[in-house]
Amino acid sequence: MGKAFAAWMMVATALASPATGPREAVESAIVRVMNVFQDGEVRDPRAEIKKIARQLFDFHEMTRRTLSRHWAARTVEEQTEFAALFTDLLERSYLTRIEGFAGEKLAFTGEAIDGNYATVKSRVTSPRRTETVLEYRLHVRDGRWRVYDVLIDGVSFVSTYRSQFDRIITAESYGALVDKLRRKVFDTTVAERGKQRL
Repeated sequence: MGKAFAAWMMVATALASPATGPREAVESAIVRVMNVFQDGEVRDPRAEIKKIARQLFDFHEMTRRTLSRHWAARTVEEQTEFAALFTDLLERSYLTRIEGFAGEKLAFTGEAIDGNYATVKSRVTSPRRTETVLEYRLHVRDGRWRVYDVLIDGVSFVSTYRSQFDRIITAESYGALVDKLRRKVFDTTVAERGKQRL
């Protein structure tokens, strides 16, 4: 009985383990993004990068962690709307960061796995030799490694937004936060369309 159970556990663990490791998942996505910037034949680079980002990032988990204690109080409809707004904000923020790293040297410096959680570390070096440390935090979701937080020089995306959002909800209301996010998405969309017309 003990041996059969142990054998079953080994098989179950193997089936649950993603085929691609966390470092490979992050590295391959970043390489694909960099290739989009370098390949002038991609018709809509931003749309292609968003597609890659949605495969790498677990935006739903990032949203849940960011709203923290306020998440459970929301209805399913509110959670869905907030996740969509926040995903849009994160995608644009990520795009801006990645565009800023174009032409700079990227090196992956470490990987640590603890069960269904992992950390992947990398370093971006500019032509002026200044360095930015990026740390990706991942977990297994739907059978593959997905990023649920990014630390830039030790500062967490999720923690930063969590503090900002908690402050707004506490001082004003959840509705006020959603209104601010809607305006942010609208203003950014208008600004991007303006750039495309120039």
